[in-house]
Amino acid sequence: MNHKLSVLVDMYGRRVDEVFSAADRARLGALVDITWARDEPMPTDQAMAALESADVLICSQWRHGELAGHYPRLKAIMDVGGGIPRGLDYDEAFARGIHVLTAAPGFARQVAEMALGLALASCREIPIGDRAMREHREGWMHAGNESTFMLYDKPVGFIGFGGIATALKPLLMPFGVTISAYDPWLGDGYLRSVGVEPVDLEILVSSSRFIFVLAAPSSENAAVLDRRLLSTIREDAVLILVSRAHVVDFDAMTELLLDGRFRAAIDVFPDEPLRADHPIRQADAAVLSSHRAGSVREGMWDLGQLVVDDLEMVARGLPPRRMQAASRELFSRITNA
Repeated sequence: MNHKLSVLVDMYGRRVDEVFSAADRARLGALVDITWARDEPMPTDQAMAALESADVLICSQWRHGELAGHYPRLKAIMDVGGGIPRGLDYDEAFARGIHVLTAAPGFARQVAEMALGLALASCREIPIGDRAMREHREGWMHAGNESTFMLYDKPVGFIGFGGIATALKPLLMPFGVTISAYDPWLGDGYLRSVGVEPVDLEILVSSSRFIFVLAAPSSENAAVLDRRLLSTIREDAVLILVSRAHVVDFDAMTELLLDGRFRAAIDVFPDEPLRADHPIRQADAAVLSSHRAGSVREGMWDLGQLVVDDLEMVARGLPPRRMQAASRELFSRITNA
């Protein structure tokens, strides 16, 4: 007779009902034996003791000490925090065949939807029009559209082609756009196989009307969009920043936006909450959003669905398919900045 997996759910920083819908909580309870599963952190000594007999850990960070010499039954570490867990001995995990997984792909749909909304809000000046109406200074019809433009038929560039880009691409296709992409971690053949044209970063930035910054932060792309590159963006273009501010020279971007050099729609910032006197707040060329792209209640339930789907695979002795696995080649190059 098969025994249920023993799963420690210790994911402080995420609420249980935030990650798991009622349906997926029921699936989880039917599939595995659960320890803890509370919104507060399990005391560290109790969590480490529980892990000695656990098959799977569901967490939002690694806070469980040394892996070597401990937790002999552990088959998978499933992180729902949004990135790969820090402080984990990955060499030990790989040597023992432990699946280290992140539910980051569960953010893809909600962030992609917001990215599309931000692009439209910027080019059609929706926030500007709203403010003008409230202040009784609106322009009607043609007068209100003197500086707006459409998304339809425009050249679009993706910086990074991971989960968010994969979810965003089909949302854009009805607009008849052409999509180019820059991602140094993917081959040109692969990018062409998914229907986008690989290009150098310089060409993408200077030629696209809509530039979606979708790259995961890494040790290699800090401020890759530096002042020089940002200065080549077309005046009639929109930069949509929804991944991490790590990828952009934020001070340079702020200065250029204050000068009206191009438009931007920004959901992420170097320090959050954004300080009250940050000059980006005064940039009329920017649509600002307080890191809201990835925190929609029903969207967050996508994370829990991925977790339970992959627990079904682990319970059957099969490799997980839905969460993103840490790889030997990339884990040391990824940062959660």
